[in-house]
Amino acid sequence: MNPPLTESFWTEDRPRSDQLAAGSDLPADCDVAIVGSGITGLAAARRFVAAGKSVVVLDSLELVGGASAVNGGMVIYGLKASAESVFANFAPGLAQEFWDASMRAIDVVEEVASGIECDFSRSGSLELGYNERDVGLLQKEQAWHRQATGLDLKFHSGGNIRSVIGSDRFSAALTEPNSAGVHPAKYTFGLAEQLMEASASLVPHAAVESIEHSGRGFSIRTRRGTVVARQVLVATNGYTENLVPGLRRGVIPIGSYSAVTEPLPPELAERLIPGNRMAWTARRFLNYFRRTPDNRILMGGRQNLSPDLDLLKSGQDLGRRIVEFFPELEDVPITHVWNGRLAATFDLMPHIGTIDGIWYTLGYGGHGLGLGTYLGDEVARLMVGEIHRSPFAEIEHPHRWYYRSRPWFLPAAAAGYRILDRFSR
Repeated sequence: MNPPLTESFWTEDRPRSDQLAAGSDLPADCDVAIVGSGITGLAAARRFVAAGKSVVVLDSLELVGGASAVNGGMVIYGLKASAESVFANFAPGLAQEFWDASMRAIDVVEEVASGIECDFSRSGSLELGYNERDVGLLQKEQAWHRQATGLDLKFHSGGNIRSVIGSDRFSAALTEPNSAGVHPAKYTFGLAEQLMEASASLVPHAAVESIEHSGRGFSIRTRRGTVVARQVLVATNGYTENLVPGLRRGVIPIGSYSAVTEPLPPELAERLIPGNRMAWTARRFLNYFRRTPDNRILMGGRQNLSPDLDLLKSGQDLGRRIVEFFPELEDVPITHVWNGRLAATFDLMPHIGTIDGIWYTLGYGGHGLGLGTYLGDEVARLMVGEIHRSPFAEIEHPHRWYYRSRPWFLPAAAAGYRILDRFSR
């Protein structure tokens, strides 16, 4: 059996067009310069263009070259911080705004996707528990949401769990109808092409070397020259470096890894994941999985928080997890394995902020397809004055004294999560 390709299935299935590969030339000036051409930057650029602003999107590598085009393609409800912790830690009105935003994010993705051929499907989601302890935990989660958020979660266990997952590995499940799936490369590449056709400048291989105040705006020096902008937005999420003083201290890059099988017969794929829901396991080191539009099984996750794990070994680990969940796939080859970086914050919340007049938004914790689209749009609306506040700009963005730029503590954190998950099984 040949080893899997160490590249994303998504971008092989939908490669960059010649237009995206070439990108735009760097103009001399613009209204807004955006650093980062991922989901956040593209969503913000879409709003700026709609507001009549001239926009330049800068990327250090190829356009949409981070995790935005290669993630799981899952647009699910909630934030990385659990809804229970959000409502416990923030004032009721603010907590409700955060929850409402997480739900509206799905609608915003659907709105953007409506103009792009990107296999958007509002097929709902599936949270899975492994054992009897999880049965009680998922029942409590269902009851809490019924009272606090009104989310329509349905509980499944025992004999009826096979109606929502074709596996004997799980003891209980929660389903809901709002979440969606999308082909992330089609979504992001399609949006980027729309922006270029609308006269936005998307400039690849233009690593930003410095941002300095200049007159009433900023002078941004890149490897391809200098552009002057009235406003600047940093939208680098899991690829944030030390370009803006102090910003890296508030965000931790985390690796996420994915693998896909070869295509399955449609009837088998439907039996394994009925209704094509977006699925994940109720663990700290969770696995997320789904069917691709051509009926592969995509499995994502990690056994370590590092963004630099060996891809082939990660593919083997994910392949074993596929067989653990679906033993009938033991002889089905893994065809692709790849990784990307998500961004975690110390409070597990997304943040909008400014540092020395430079705007930023980041910290989606694995919910970047939905929240990156939503907050990219929201920060742009703030910057052009269409709205005057955002709850994500009103909370403290925490730092830790022991973290500067190298997340040396990740191995210890990973070991702790593994122990906690082991006692939960």
